[in-house]
Amino acid sequence: MTRYSPLPTRPLRIGISARLLYQVPPELGFRNKTLQYLEQSLAHWIMEHGAMAFMVPAVAEDSRRAARHLSVDEYVAELDGLVLQGGADVAPQTYGQEPIDPRWSGDPVRDRYELALLRSFLDQGKPVIGVCRGCQLLNVAFGGTLYQDLQTQCPNTHRHVDSELYDQFEHDITFLQGSQLAQLYPKSTQLRVTSIHHQAVDQLGKQVVVEAVSSLDGVVEAIRWTGDGYARGLQWHPEFHQDRRTLIDSAPIMLDFLNVAAETAMRKLDDPACPDRRQPRAPLRLQADRDAAAALPPPAPPPASPR
Repeated sequence: MTRYSPLPTRPLRIGISARLLYQVPPELGFRNKTLQYLEQSLAHWIMEHGAMAFMVPAVAEDSRRAARHLSVDEYVAELDGLVLQGGADVAPQTYGQEPIDPRWSGDPVRDRYELALLRSFLDQGKPVIGVCRGCQLLNVAFGGTLYQDLQTQCPNTHRHVDSELYDQFEHDITFLQGSQLAQLYPKSTQLRVTSIHHQAVDQLGKQVVVEAVSSLDGVVEAIRWTGDGYARGLQWHPEFHQDRRTLIDSAPIMLDFLNVAAETAMRKLDDPACPDRRQPRAPLRLQADRDAAAALPPPAPPPASPR
């Protein structure tokens, strides 16, 4: 009897944009060098669902030798989705404004790098999630603007950042009724999140809708692009919520993103030119999710057929 081996599979490959550090503390031993790095909680948020995390290096203006050999599109072709990290402010020049304070000049180099990544992923039909700064950059990418500093420009808002408490600083958000984000949390209309931002979405970009706001003051906390593709922005840090029962469960958001990435990768297998014929694996649910499903009562048996 002939035995047929199952079709080969592979994990999903998710790119993470790099944070950039230009002034490196001397004790780190990288004198006059720029560092590119990621925060490990973000990689773990992706990896705990069975996907692989890859930081995508930035190519700066002084790195022509690297740019000569590889294009952004070639990097994106090897990946299934993109997560835009938090970090430095988006530069006001990127959305057509001047800084109202030198402290909020942002990072135009990183803006250009991440905008190129974002556009290439969407052009190739692959999903994107933006976290904190990444949420703000998504809005800017589609023509929107930002509040450069909430306390200066919107003095009636409550504080959204506390340098001492950092990721222990929290507030409630409210989902907009009927939004896709609300559909991921059908039993909740209001949940608690981390709050580590002094900037926020101001004017919405084209085809961008609000999915959640701060319950206390209405500041935008989640957005979604409604164009032909998947792009969602979260103003809070879902990767910091692990094992904190008082905060929103981040698994439904990542599972939704990875399911879209898997579906997109499966469709690309229909292209005869696809270089990797392995099927992408479905994302894994966390043990807590499986335990919750197992705790549900079993379905009622079907009624007995009449004799």
